[in-house]
Amino acid sequence: MIKVMFVCHGNICRSPMAEMVLKELARREGVSDRLVIASSATSTEEIYRGVGNPVYPPARAELKKQGIPCESHHACQLTRADYDRYNLLIGMDKYNLRNMERITGGDPAGKIRLLLSYAGRQEDVADPWYSGRFDVAFSDILEGCTALMDNLKQNGLLSRGPSEERNKLK
Repeated sequence: MIKVMFVCHGNICRSPMAEMVLKELARREGVSDRLVIASSATSTEEIYRGVGNPVYPPARAELKKQGIPCESHHACQLTRADYDRYNLLIGMDKYNLRNMERITGGDPAGKIRLLLSYAGRQEDVADPWYSGRFDVAFSDILEGCTALMDNLKQNGLLSRGPSEERNKLK
């Protein structure tokens, strides 16, 4: 089982969009049963009294427009323990990566990566919170998630036993 955690600042736009996109790609590939996919935030800005805000309505609308189901989701914060629970922790931008390493206490196993790095781009996923361009963010996320899925398949990570999967992700 491959466990993937997507991370952004608030966990109401980019990271839940990536979570839903990868879940849909996995469903279409017939490998949903081999992946655990979640998302979280580096901040607590969208979490009030222990309850996280839902996916931001324009992000939900963009997913719907693209034919991607948006499951029920509420913002939650990344924890130090998530580093051990997940095989991959994938940030949407370089600031996320820095904050992810601070929260998890570092990245000794090399699990923390930038989403678009899977597509050969060392660039941030466009942040629609500031631009309002959820279509551009979706395009970046789809490119990154498609490349991630291709990487997992090419490396045989969706067909091997759990211990082999864990070792190949490094």
